[in-house]
This record gives sequence, structure tokens and C-alpha cells, in this order.
Amino acid sequence: MEKSILTITLNPSVDKSSSVASIIPEKKLRCHSPKYEAGGGGVNVSRALKRLGISSDMFFTSGGRTGRLLEELLQAEQLNLVSFPTTAETRENFTVLDTSNNKQYRFGFPGELLTQDEQKEILNSVKVVNPFPDFVVISGSLPAETDSNLMKQLVSTCKSKGSKVIIDTSGEALKTAVEEGVFLLKPNIGELAVLVGKDKLEDDDVDRAAQLIISQGKAEIVVVSLGSQGAILFSAAEKIQIAAPDVEVKSTVGAGDSMVAGMVSVLVKGGNYKEVLSMGIACGSATTMAEGTGLFTKQNARRLFNEIGSST
Repeated sequence: MEKSILTITLNPSVDKSSSVASIIPEKKLRCHSPKYEAGGGGVNVSRALKRLGISSDMFFTSGGRTGRLLEELLQAEQLNLVSFPTTAETRENFTVLDTSNNKQYRFGFPGELLTQDEQKEILNSVKVVNPFPDFVVISGSLPAETDSNLMKQLVSTCKSKGSKVIIDTSGEALKTAVEEGVFLLKPNIGELAVLVGKDKLEDDDVDRAAQLIISQGKAEIVVVSLGSQGAILFSAAEKIQIAAPDVEVKSTVGAGDSMVAGMVSVLVKGGNYKEVLSMGIACGSATTMAEGTGLFTKQNARRLFNEIGSST
């Protein structure tokens, strides 16, 4: 029986993307008609899982006019929504492509503070989920100035219910989550360095840092993202490194979330760690082939997965 999945997004967004012939300072720039898509870590993970034919429930905050638009966009994709109402307006992000040089400019906004009452109610809402899922993906940033201890409490709650927790966040939220201990962690090299108290890591240091986190019981699996170079998966018994396939990159928006979705899609079916990493890289790379804030197509993800399998 396939495992159940819940994604949690505490700082979702509506992503607006457009293009312009050339970006020039202090000149009125006439952009093409904008495209609106749902965004934010766990939101994108659920959207990506749906493209792979895998169902998940998604818990996310929603407030104001932008929150209503976010819910409409997700309903149009026929996803399983559990929205949590907030007093603050859901944030927007803006991406614009300069078609004269094919450079993409990404403008992200922080999101407004969750009140103390809202944070308590979020925890209570997660606690009463029934039946509780086998996997919980907590992905994306916290709204500005929100106590990072909320992330630790969420992880603790999900673990107490017997769920395997997958974390993809940054900053203090990442540090507090790892202090609690998770099933799978997906840092980049800079984030991994912070977790082990280093300013930066050389190649040899990456192995030691990942294994230290595992040996301390802070994660069972550490997947270190190397961007365009691929990723490395560490467990107590294995180290698997796979290069990213060569693709034409149009946008990097959502690539990390797609990578998480790809990995989860294999984990819920009981696949091995090489398959987990291969599908993660395939989905992340396939998303970079999409324009603006779009995610991968299943066809591209499957093709890249097969290419990776034949080359490793």
C-alpha cells in the first residue's frame, strides 16, 4: 500500500512571472501579460507530486486577497487543500525574464508575521490530523520575524505521531528543525556548513559534515544539493553522488521543491536510495527547463530519470 503524504507550507506565495525586452534603469518597462501560479515550498512539492501521479494533502496558511487567489489556483489543479486562515495577507513573488540576454530576475517578499495565537492554532490543527500521514514534508521559509521554534515544535509533533519528517528550509528554522531530528534533510553546501558550525566547507569537509549530522541522530538521510552539478545522498551506510543531466536552463524557480517531490515519490513506494536521488535530480532538472515559475512535465522528468539511470 502506497504511503500517505502531508506537505506543510507556512509562508506560501502567489508567484507572478513576466518578460520584458530589456531591463533598463529609470525607464518605463512594458512587460508581457503576467502569469500567476501557486508557490512556496510545500505547495510546490504537492503540485509536483500531482504531476507524478501521487496524491498528497497540503496544509498552508492563507490570508487576504492574495490568499484567496492562491486557493483558487490550487483548486484549479485539483489538489487536496487544508488552508489555515491568517490575518496577514499572503505574499507575492515576482520573476521577470530579460529577453535581450535571457537573464532572469527574481524578487521575493518576506511574508508577514504569524501571531502567537495563529502559531498555536497551526500546531493544534496539525496535531488533530487523522489519520496522520506516513511522511510529512515541511518546506519553505517562515514568515519574517516568526519564532523559529515553531518549526521545531512542528517537527516534534509530527514525529510523535510516527511520521517521517522531511525538511527543506533555511536559516534559524533549519537549525531548530535539525536540533529536533528529522528523517531527511536537504541542505546546500552553505546551509550544511552552518549546521556544523563552519563558515564554509571544502569537498572533503562535506562528507564529514553530513556523516556527523547522521551520527548525532539529527537525520537519517542528508541530501546535499550541488545546484547544476547534481547532488550527494548520505546515509549511515551509503554515499551516492549523481551529476545533473545537461539541459537548457530557462528558470530555476521551483527546482529545489521539485527535487524534494521527486525524492518523496520514490520513498513512498519503497524505492532504494539511488532511485530516490535519481528521481530528485531528474525532477529538479526538468523544472529548470520550464519557463517562468512553471514546474516540470512528467514526460521530461521520466526521460531524465531514464538518462540518469543509464549513465550511472
